[in-house]
Amino acid sequence: MIVRSRSSGRPTAEGTMDTDDELHALLQQLGVRVAYADLPDDRDGEFCAADRLIRLRPNMPRRLHRSVLAHECAHALRGDAALPAGVAAQRQERRADEWAARRLIERASYIRAEQLHGGHVQAIALELEVTVDVVDTYRRLLAQDAVESRPAPRHPSRRHRSATSGA
Repeated sequence: MIVRSRSSGRPTAEGTMDTDDELHALLQQLGVRVAYADLPDDRDGEFCAADRLIRLRPNMPRRLHRSVLAHECAHALRGDAALPAGVAAQRQERRADEWAARRLIERASYIRAEQLHGGHVQAIALELEVTVDVVDTYRRLLAQDAVESRPAPRHPSRRHRSATSGA
């Protein structure tokens, strides 16, 4: 089934979230503006905490735009300041990626796309109108959820004391 995007009026795949309007509403509540500007070649978007401003590269394809906007929205929500390259910056980027993946992909839609496209990541990304990076992040989150939801392994009872325990 094809539904129409609320923000663009273009068809979207059934079940995908059209969150552009929701993201813009959230940014408005946060007092964050969005502007389109030429950016360095190595980035499609950036959040400037001091200016309460997200800058996006103009004329990006829709799925890239949605993915980058959600990622930068995550930075705005957390009030992230730009960090020099390093572990803290990587952690900050990972959190923004994860927030964007959770916001843009519904579990049922992902499962349907996965079944429809036999696990082909590029086709899934097209179906869900996000980037391959967002799908990869969502897959990692699903794998983490599966691991975290398993019961902890039982340890055999410790009937024997070690030689150092005084037994």
